[in-house]
Amino acid sequence: MRSVMSRGRRVLLGRRSAAAAVQQVPIDKILIANRGEITCRIVETARLMGIRTVAVHCDAESDGKHVQMADEAFRLGPPPAQTSYLLADKILEAARTSGAQAIHPGYGFLSENATFADACASEGIEFIGPPASAIRSMGSKSESKLIMEGAGVPCVPGYHGEDQSNEKLQSEADRMGYPLLIKAVLGGGGKGMRIVRSSKEFMNELEGARREAVAFFKDDRVLLERYIEEPRHVEVQVFADKHGNAVYLFERDCSVQRRHQKVLEEAPAPGLSEELRKEMGETAVRAAKAVGYVGAGTVEFIFDTMDDKYYFMEMNTRLQVEHPVTEMVTGLDLVRLQILVAQGHPLPFAQEDLELKGHAIEARIYAEDPEGGFLPGSGTLRRVVLPAGGAEGETVRVDSGFREGDDVLVHYDPMIAKLIVAAKDRPSALQGLKRALDQYHVVGVPTNIAFLTRAVVHPGFEAGGVTTKFIEQNQEALLVRPPPSSRQLVSAALAVLARNRSTVQGSAPAPFANEGPIRLNHDKIEKLSFLRGEESIKVEAECKSDSAVQVRGDGWSHEVTVTSWPSFDKEGRSNGAVVASCDGVRMQFEAVVPGDEPAVSVLYPKDGTFTIKRESVPSGFGDISALAAGSRMTAPMPGKIIKVSKADGDEVEIGDEVVVLEAMKMEHKVLAPAKGRIEGLSLKPGEMVKGGQLLASVATGEEEE
Repeated sequence: MRSVMSRGRRVLLGRRSAAAAVQQVPIDKILIANRGEITCRIVETARLMGIRTVAVHCDAESDGKHVQMADEAFRLGPPPAQTSYLLADKILEAARTSGAQAIHPGYGFLSENATFADACASEGIEFIGPPASAIRSMGSKSESKLIMEGAGVPCVPGYHGEDQSNEKLQSEADRMGYPLLIKAVLGGGGKGMRIVRSSKEFMNELEGARREAVAFFKDDRVLLERYIEEPRHVEVQVFADKHGNAVYLFERDCSVQRRHQKVLEEAPAPGLSEELRKEMGETAVRAAKAVGYVGAGTVEFIFDTMDDKYYFMEMNTRLQVEHPVTEMVTGLDLVRLQILVAQGHPLPFAQEDLELKGHAIEARIYAEDPEGGFLPGSGTLRRVVLPAGGAEGETVRVDSGFREGDDVLVHYDPMIAKLIVAAKDRPSALQGLKRALDQYHVVGVPTNIAFLTRAVVHPGFEAGGVTTKFIEQNQEALLVRPPPSSRQLVSAALAVLARNRSTVQGSAPAPFANEGPIRLNHDKIEKLSFLRGEESIKVEAECKSDSAVQVRGDGWSHEVTVTSWPSFDKEGRSNGAVVASCDGVRMQFEAVVPGDEPAVSVLYPKDGTFTIKRESVPSGFGDISALAAGSRMTAPMPGKIIKVSKADGDEVEIGDEVVVLEAMKMEHKVLAPAKGRIEGLSLKPGEMVKGGQLLASVATGEEEE
């Protein structure tokens, strides 16, 4: 950092004459038109720069972490985003009232809204981002491709014409051949994007893409692109100032994705030669200059691994979610640079001043169920334990907008945090990330932490250069929930015993103290039943003394000596660890056993979190791809019905689409679980449904046979 900035001061002296033509904008207060993690991130840098901050919030987040961190906060309205974080007029009113000279939009919401950028300018408020003209040009996938072609930037072959009739689009698709991609013209984040593999399915996928495009971008226009079968997603971070200077801050590989959304990102991209790195960087700068870009932006390329060619995909005209990995390998604070550029300062360095140092990998921590089709989750974060600092030569960073006790809301993206690890090289960064994931505990919502752990140790990912099909091609290794080990079941049983004892006695000054109306004494047997999916797992815990417990299951038995039993708080969190010896091997773990839900969670110090459900309490909603028990179809989560594909009484085949609902910024299809006739379907588009609500059932006729 110091070397880049010291050389940058020399560059800055040589640019004073150019800088004089740009008016300086004083900024001592910034309103952040966002929520959660990115707002907290911006507040941290603004505070270091001596700049005051103003937060905005929906009604459900009035006490959120981002609100507490900012100097001031303004209410917008109730969730979801349409009645809160997308209310441009209210945000501008808050900026005027607070006296903020600038608005930082973060990412998502209004960050790529050209109309909002124009509105800021008309109010005399600095929009910390590119000019509205650049947002418009790059926000339209069709217009941006025309501009890129004119600038000599390679583009994926396809159709991005003005004729949006169904007939024209079908004709162009058939002409191009399959597979192809339908993409919303104003799309992003995988929204409004569909892969089509045959002519007969084109119209149905076109309808779905348009519906999503209208819901998220208020525009149903689409374009068609050739679908590259084995692509990598490589993007280049660019930065430009108001004086015509632009640089690239190297590239990131974001190929590990689900639903076209990134999960793991790293910098630099594995296996990229210095020549290709330079070529792609210079191409990205050319793309930015073609639209008069200012500020932080990302030029995304699709890299065809079959012929080592790259093509322009889109430009994100904002700060990226994954910007921390670039910060780690360049030593730069990108938010600080954004603010300096917005104030009118020239970039304090030239391209030749920049160099890559080490390797960084970011893992997005989501509230979701990877083994259940990456179904998003919501709920209260009952326990959060962050990873400890890295080993020598490693840096571990966690960017989060949540604290223990906060709610992950159904209305917004389910990302909880970003875990970033940097080290001297990629193998060291991978080791550090695996260690940090093992130490990261989140209880209260399903998370993808175990999935991420499996991903980063997968031989394919370790080798580097995976394609965007990495998850799809390795589902058995990545998405199959492993059966619980007998020692994990021992831990869960001990957690339940400790919670039951704490509930009765209140505290635990010594293991199984003799006083109290109930105590675990000789030959008391506790019978427990756990659930793994639909499978019931029976476990018996025979308490032979205050400290000796034999735990047995199907074909196994372990002798346990407990030396420390913790008490539990009212939320079901242990105040300390269960410490025991299992067949002579030491065990130690914290536990969360809530009284109002069936989950039992065991938090191992260095081996992740094990969560299992008890059969005595309802077990949840099931897998997104089979949202049914027998012939029943239930809502996977709370949401809004946006399409009813069948009518009551219709005949269906297994897997037929019956209902589509929208929740957590995504569409979820409810499929027929069996062949038969639809019964009890009375839903209409626009209706709200509860998680687990019965939507309809299928009469199979088996009961008549």
